[in-house]
Amino acid sequence: MNDDPNRTFESPDLTRRQWILRLGESVALAGVSGLVPEVAAVLSARHAEQSKLTPLPPGLYQPSQDHLVHVLGSGGKKWTPPAGAETEFARPPSVVNEPQFFEADDFKAVSRVVEVLLGKVDSAASLEAARWFDFWLASVPAVRTAAQQLDPMHRALAVAFYGESEVRHLETDHPDAVGRTGIRALRNLSHTFYQRDFLELTDAEQFDLLMTASKAEAGTEEHKFFELIRREAIRGYYTSAEGMKELDYRGNAYYGECPGCSIKR
Repeated sequence: MNDDPNRTFESPDLTRRQWILRLGESVALAGVSGLVPEVAAVLSARHAEQSKLTPLPPGLYQPSQDHLVHVLGSGGKKWTPPAGAETEFARPPSVVNEPQFFEADDFKAVSRVVEVLLGKVDSAASLEAARWFDFWLASVPAVRTAAQQLDPMHRALAVAFYGESEVRHLETDHPDAVGRTGIRALRNLSHTFYQRDFLELTDAEQFDLLMTASKAEAGTEEHKFFELIRREAIRGYYTSAEGMKELDYRGNAYYGECPGCSIKR
């Protein structure tokens, strides 16, 4: 969209280079890490009246100073998308803090389990991994239902690509049940061994309790929960910004040879 909403595009088809150049100009003006205060003041004063008269509707826009300021200027304010909006709005993490699957007290225990499993990592990245686990479990029932209702032709294609076992696993697995009963089982185990809740244990006691859960019989609730949360904590962390930095992930690049592990055992 141009700065002037009444003016049509001079060229509806932008090349990749032109698009990146426009975006680069806007980012430089607005500040890479957010709105630079001086720039924000100038641009806000420049566009204040126009923004009041012609608010930006939902949709996709070409990068421009106006639209970049419009998006970055929200500052994480609590707001909701307009009714009937076709665009899916991404909410800042500061807005969505409540767990979607676990009860608040159980989520505190889950967050602590993730911290213990991940070890010495950034606390924000650890919390992000815990939130990923909570969000993933909350989405499992809808995903399972969608898998069970696949058109036969679509299912056949999925089986050909992923294999029968993977598709069947998606249709029948219940990690949400494992998560809900597992955290309760772990907390009950804490009372059995220490007569205190998991969150009241020392760091060493929490670690020992998780090791006990890891060595429990394969069919027990605490063992299944340990295996589930360990896998998803690792997935959640190493797909976070902090985890990808630790992996030295460079996006669209490759190594000439596989870098070796610097940790000596």
